[in-house]
Amino acid sequence: MNTQQKNIAVVAVSGGLDSCVTAAIAKQDYELAFAHFNYGQRTEKRELKAFNDIADFYNVEKRLVIDFTHLSAIGGSSLTDEKIEVSKADLTSKEIPTSYVPFRNANLLSACVSWAEVLGAKAVFIGAVFEDSSGYPDCRPAFFEAFEKMIDLGTKPDTSIKIITPIIYLSKAEIVKKGTELNAPLHLTWSCYQNEDVACGICDSCALRLRGFQQAGIDDPIPYKVKPDYLVK
Repeated sequence: MNTQQKNIAVVAVSGGLDSCVTAAIAKQDYELAFAHFNYGQRTEKRELKAFNDIADFYNVEKRLVIDFTHLSAIGGSSLTDEKIEVSKADLTSKEIPTSYVPFRNANLLSACVSWAEVLGAKAVFIGAVFEDSSGYPDCRPAFFEAFEKMIDLGTKPDTSIKIITPIIYLSKAEIVKKGTELNAPLHLTWSCYQNEDVACGICDSCALRLRGFQQAGIDDPIPYKVKPDYLVK
């Protein structure tokens, strides 16, 4: 019997599909510490519930909820500014969507790295997906590679923290399949950008998620107001 203690990894858990599957992957090799961020997003309360539900599922004791109110004060995103309409899904668009929160991942990672250094953690996991990167510039692999170099420069000499993005090259369908394979609690996740009771089914996030489940041939376990067929071209 192997009694060797696992290294700690801080996992940024929004409560969505991608972060849940990322946590399931991290659990295979690490002791988990979950970080969550409230930043005035429209579905803040529902995302926090999903975070805690997923943490309970994995019996995670180390939990940190950080209020990044400055992201809401800065604005510039339909997620944090009620005056900006949440765009309906356009899965063919290469434009940056209104839901982009300026430089959000850098803010999240900075806090995760600070906590990781205190915990003596060896890694920070984040569920970024390259498929989304045409819309979100802070989801590109080069961004995370650069950030890891910054960690090396800006932490104590004996600190070594890797940024791990295990699903970055996976499609949403592959993420759904991976989560199912690992028995991740996908039924506890929340991805909708604008509703907290029943997912809208038509925002960018709902559309990407639903198309992923449809491509994987797996039924999405959360409730939707409408479930368009996103396989139709």
